[in-house]
Amino acid sequence: MKTTYNVLILGASYGSLFCTKLLLAGHSVTLVCTKPTAELINREGTLVRFPIRGRDTVVEIYSNALTGALSASTPEEVEPTKFDLVVFGMQESQYSSAGVREMMARIAAARLPNLAIMNMPPLPYLARIPGLAIEELEGCYVEPSVWHEFEPGLVSLASPDPQAYRPPEEPKNVLQVGLPTNFKAARFEDEEHTQILRDLQADIEAIRYDLGDGATEIPVKLKVHDSIFVPLAKWPMLLAGNYRCIQRDDMISIREAVHGDIEMARETYAWAGKLCTSLGAVETDLVPFEKYARAAEGLAKPSSAARALFGGAKHIERVDCLIQRIAGQQGLQSDIVDEIVRLVDERLDKNRVATA
Repeated sequence: MKTTYNVLILGASYGSLFCTKLLLAGHSVTLVCTKPTAELINREGTLVRFPIRGRDTVVEIYSNALTGALSASTPEEVEPTKFDLVVFGMQESQYSSAGVREMMARIAAARLPNLAIMNMPPLPYLARIPGLAIEELEGCYVEPSVWHEFEPGLVSLASPDPQAYRPPEEPKNVLQVGLPTNFKAARFEDEEHTQILRDLQADIEAIRYDLGDGATEIPVKLKVHDSIFVPLAKWPMLLAGNYRCIQRDDMISIREAVHGDIEMARETYAWAGKLCTSLGAVETDLVPFEKYARAAEGLAKPSSAARALFGGAKHIERVDCLIQRIAGQQGLQSDIVDEIVRLVDERLDKNRVATA
């Protein structure tokens, strides 16, 4: 008999993508967001647009038409003990904000399994990787103490490979999927918790959605892996593409960052892959550069990190800083990565001075 899970997802933007897949599979979801967005979602639901191979137009999926139950709440309203699984889908800097910080403390105390779909891996997940000096990595986080009470075995990571964004002209309950790839999740330490992920994977795999001309699969799946290193496959992509969108005075698309200088992208990608294998990953945990480069051809927008930086953000997810520090612990260094970190630091300093 199928188990129906009650899932709490922090973040109604990127989180609504994972949410829609769960609702399609018949599970219950609560999205955590600001009060205006929560009121909008509770009133109108969410809309996620998926590109489908072989179709000229995107498929629009409204939460109100799905079998799963959706609600939205502010952080102050959340009682974690009601849920089977928590999904971290916010930007790293948001976890230290008022209300969210207190909610995170309640989640940690509830001892629930927590799955991050963030580019920035939570510190407790990194603590599961043998040999890392975690305290030396805390400076890459806006407020590392948010993560101190979480048990490492209860925190896992899914490589957030799917690309999605909120169209700027649309309401905040609308999400557009750009690259419909899969979430690749590492197991939890407890097999009972990992089974939740395996159940969700199977339920999402079984989804067939009637588009009016017959039932079809909707892309973006959940893939559960025994290796805790599989989610690190996103690191070469972030360095070769996402963070190289950030130039000194402007930003470029991920496609241009990769294909504008394909050899530099390849070199950066290989260096990041070497770092992953030095930590314990094997080649099959990672994605070949050629496959990533093909996917990057369709990524015509700058990365979210670049858009945030050039939009005046005072904080972004510092996976660049994190990788640089972890590499230093492994005796690795890259001039390209050092330059990425320098450019991000420089732009953040400008943004902070401008808003001081």
